[in-house]
Amino acid sequence: MHVVVTTIFPPSQGAKAIAEGLSSGALWVIGDRPGPKEYPLPGTRFIDIGSQLALPFQIASLLPERHYARKNLGYLLAASEGARSIVETDDDNIPLPDFWRPRNPRLDARLATGSGWVNAYGEFAPGLSIWPRGFPLEMIRDSNPVSFGEAAPVECLIQQGLANGDPDVDAIYRLVHQLPVDFVAREAIALGPGCWCPFNSQNTTFFQPAFPLMYLPSFCSFRMTDIWRSLVAQRCLWEMDSRLAFQGPTMYQNRNEHRLLQDFEQEIPGYLNNDRIRRALEKKTLDAGRQIGTVCQNLLRCYEALVEMDLLPDKELDLVRAWIADISGLNPV
Repeated sequence: MHVVVTTIFPPSQGAKAIAEGLSSGALWVIGDRPGPKEYPLPGTRFIDIGSQLALPFQIASLLPERHYARKNLGYLLAASEGARSIVETDDDNIPLPDFWRPRNPRLDARLATGSGWVNAYGEFAPGLSIWPRGFPLEMIRDSNPVSFGEAAPVECLIQQGLANGDPDVDAIYRLVHQLPVDFVAREAIALGPGCWCPFNSQNTTFFQPAFPLMYLPSFCSFRMTDIWRSLVAQRCLWEMDSRLAFQGPTMYQNRNEHRLLQDFEQEIPGYLNNDRIRRALEKKTLDAGRQIGTVCQNLLRCYEALVEMDLLPDKELDLVRAWIADISGLNPV
C-alpha cells in the first residue's frame, strides 16, 4: 500500500500507526519549509523541501511553498514506483482495522442515479444532520432526490472512506453542531453520472487509471484545494465510465488545531461557488475514454473552465500542464 501525507509536524500518532501497519509499499511524507528535518519511521520515505526541489518533475519548482498542494509530489513519487493504487490521508488520522482491508476498484455499492447534489455523509449517519465540507449550504435541507439501487459490484476508481471522531465537515458545522461523530458501518454508495458530492483528501484511494485526477490546485484557498479537485475529478470520471464511491469509517481523526473563523474565511469561495462550478463542469464538453492522454486533456479543460470563471488565475494552468507532463511521462519501476 502506498500512502501519501504532507506535514509540517514531527511524526504523529496517526503517521506512526500507518507506518507500523504497512506490510508493503511505503508511507510518503512530503515536508515543507517549516517542517521537520527528518521523519524516523519504518517504511517511510520522507522528502524534505530541498529534496523536492531536486526531483525530476516539472511541477516541483512551480509549486508554492508552505502549501498543501506540495502533496502532488508524493502522488508522482508513489506512481513512479509502480503503485497500482494510492491512498492519501493527513497525519491527524488514525487507521481503524478496516483501513487495512484489501482495496479493489470494484466493490459492492448502492448506485445513486438521478441528478444534482447527494449528501453522502447522510447515508452513513441516519437521523443526524451532517454534511461534508464543500457541500453547498443552500442544498443541506433540500438536496436533489436520487434513487439508490441494491448493492452490486461497481467500478469506482476513486473511493472516499469516512473518518469517525472529528470528520471533515465545514467550519459552519463545527461552530453550531456537536462533535465527535461516529458513522454507521454499512455498504458503500457510488454516484452515477449527474450525481455530485464533494470528497476530500482525508482518507481517499485513487486507482491507477485515475491518477491524473489527483492533481491539487495551488492558487485557491487551502480549504478548497481538495474540494475543487474533487469536483473536477468527478466530472472526468463520467467520461471514464467509472464512479466515485463513499465507504463507511476506516479512520479516526484526532484533528490538528484549527482556527475555525480562519477556516470559515477560506471556505467562503466554496460556499459561494461550488454549485456554480458544478453547473459549469456539467456543460463542459469532454472526450470519452480512459487513455492517459484523454484523461489529462479532460483535466486541463476542466481547469480552464475554472480559470474562465475567475476562480483560479491563469498561472494555475502552468501547473496543470506541468503535472500532465510529469504524470504522463512516468515509467513505473
